[in-house]
Amino acid sequence: MQLTSEANTLVDKPKTFAELRAGVESGAIKSACLVSDYYDRIAAANPELNVYLSLSRERASEQAARVDAVAAKGDPLPPLAGVPVGIKDLLVMRGTPATAGSKILEGYRPPYDATAVARLDAAGSVVLGKTNCDEFGMGSSNENSAYGPVRNPVDTERVPGGSSGGSAAAVAANLAVAALGTDTGGSIRQPASFCGVVGVLPTYGRDSRYGLIAFASSLDRIGPLAANVRDAAAVLGVIAGHDPKDATSSPAPVDDYAAESGKAVDGFRIGVPDEYFGEGLDDEVRSSIEKGIDALRAAGCAIKRISLPSTKYAIPTYYLLATAEASANLARFDGVRYGYRSKAQESLSGMYRRSRDEGFGAEVKRRILLGTYALSAGYYDAYYLKAQQVRRLLAEEFLRAFAGVDAIVTPTSPMPAFKLGEKTDDPISMYLADIYTVTASLAGICGVSVPCGTTKAGLPVGMQVLAGHFQESKAFRVARAVEAAQSSLV
Repeated sequence: MQLTSEANTLVDKPKTFAELRAGVESGAIKSACLVSDYYDRIAAANPELNVYLSLSRERASEQAARVDAVAAKGDPLPPLAGVPVGIKDLLVMRGTPATAGSKILEGYRPPYDATAVARLDAAGSVVLGKTNCDEFGMGSSNENSAYGPVRNPVDTERVPGGSSGGSAAAVAANLAVAALGTDTGGSIRQPASFCGVVGVLPTYGRDSRYGLIAFASSLDRIGPLAANVRDAAAVLGVIAGHDPKDATSSPAPVDDYAAESGKAVDGFRIGVPDEYFGEGLDDEVRSSIEKGIDALRAAGCAIKRISLPSTKYAIPTYYLLATAEASANLARFDGVRYGYRSKAQESLSGMYRRSRDEGFGAEVKRRILLGTYALSAGYYDAYYLKAQQVRRLLAEEFLRAFAGVDAIVTPTSPMPAFKLGEKTDDPISMYLADIYTVTASLAGICGVSVPCGTTKAGLPVGMQVLAGHFQESKAFRVARAVEAAQSSLV
């Protein structure tokens, strides 16, 4: 079966969810043909970009057939009917390899779906496969995957960001119309910025973490990446909401985020924190963000300078808490029940040691050691407990700030995408790349990274829009205003 002329252009020029839905509804686009064409695109591009770790062809075919059957009957289509999506390989899918980018989960095929995946399935989306990521979500460049780095489609000599680099690159290269990622300290927002797409950090508890392979349980969140704000908002609307399988998920009502994103922002008060525009910020990034702020002013927003003085403590606080939680969460990977087991088994304890030593990569080992040290006797109060106290200070500063502003805007990253290998020998420099994203993670608030210009070399720059707890609608409205201003410049 061949695609119509309209659908043939789809895989070369990505369309919005609304355009896709209209095509499927009218019969101009057959979901089954669309999926076939996306797999052709993946086959052509993946050897260079290394975006997908595994493909779910049988499942995708079944999902596409269901969508086409509903369309043929003329019945109402589900909200994401026929939308091809990629799933970060930190989320489990029934019968599909789940590696978390690590050798230690080699051969593991989970028997169930993550709640977010199940909700996408129920909404009519078509899951193409699992996307590459930094091992267990630990990294800012997608160079820590046991299965090789992902390359940025904008410039293949550069990183796509991490840890959700595969998901961001899939959307940027049109190897998926949308994707799910996870964000612990910036792992959706920073790759979105580097690849020139939209990435969403939901409020902690806004959607279920059931089926997410944990890195740091008090920080991990699942969120969407898409080519535009409205589509990212639509995906969040589908996966958000309470889940009895996750005690940390909130029963708070879910807004129609896609509809809310199109509302005007005139009269909004926008906070611009001094601490995010200081030393270390690339000049071209600064210029792009300042132009974005000017666009919000032109849209009727009141711009207000604010201060978040505890920002300077965010990186050490994050890397104490996240590594401490990782050291506990990753203790379950021991080579006994599933995944990689060392062939050298001279004793039970030796098998444990060798399996973990051979199965985990260098960055994961580094973070396990850091976390174990922070939790050890004699250091718990000095490090872990103190970090929890600073986390509370950061959260309280955001609460005070949001009492006077509707949203806060900052750069997503202090720099554009850097070159592959540029920071691999300097972990501290790599960690500092998350300086503008870890604060929202620690505070539990929501945020959106939206494209906000490019550098002279054509590298994307992202603006981070932060809003209070469960105020995703405000973040989407501001992000959409920035997006609209960018569109008018093209």
